[in-house]
Amino acid sequence: MMNEPAVVMKDVMKSFDGGKDYVLKGINMEIPRGSLTAIIGFSGTGKSVMLKHLLGLYKPTSGSVRVLGTDLSKLSPDQLTKFRCRFGVLFQSAALFDDNTVLENVCFPLYEHRRDLKEAQVVRIAEQKLEEVGLDPKHFGKLPSQISGGMQKRTGLARALALDPEILIYDEPTTGLDPILTEMVDNLILSTHKSRPGTTSIMVSHDLSAAFRIADHIVMLDSGKVLLFGTPEDFFKTDIELVKKFVNKGMKHQ
Repeated sequence: MMNEPAVVMKDVMKSFDGGKDYVLKGINMEIPRGSLTAIIGFSGTGKSVMLKHLLGLYKPTSGSVRVLGTDLSKLSPDQLTKFRCRFGVLFQSAALFDDNTVLENVCFPLYEHRRDLKEAQVVRIAEQKLEEVGLDPKHFGKLPSQISGGMQKRTGLARALALDPEILIYDEPTTGLDPILTEMVDNLILSTHKSRPGTTSIMVSHDLSAAFRIADHIVMLDSGKVLLFGTPEDFFKTDIELVKKFVNKGMKHQ
């Protein structure tokens, strides 16, 4: 159903020791389909653990995670692998294969999951994705070590787009980048989202100013719970003291 949220987390609890030490302490959240949502919060609040639940890498100790209408905990390993083709992920460091060219990196998921395609079709799709993210064809034959950090990010995004995913996930996409490159990546995320109507984008970020600038919705986690879910305007108007401090800090860095 197209009107169903892209992600629904209901009373999600997660403990790694089987005891009472929970990382997620009752997450309740709905991410609207087709939106760009930023997940923010202090280090150690559960952002990465929550993200791994969305990808089916972790199963909740209790509660449920539904993505695109499917309860991930009910899928077999093979079904989960197939389901993950509906995701595209841009990792923090781009995570490209060092020994593969730019083009080969983008071809990889197509070779793995679209074995119905001929090699020429795979190459053409990969070229289209690289062009879509603004990479000049003269760089397609280069290794990751031979291109700039910005080009590596573009290559990583092209690979994430290769299977035309319904959900795009960005895991701390600008960590460690200089301000100019950070702005380039943020704008790339926004332009990619706008050019793919219906695609749901989820960005885990420490960059508050970017979250307030480009996101439709923001989720703030604190101590394994959702402290606030709303629009950027909701965050500016809130009376929650911890959120106000977070917003003020973010605005100082704009």
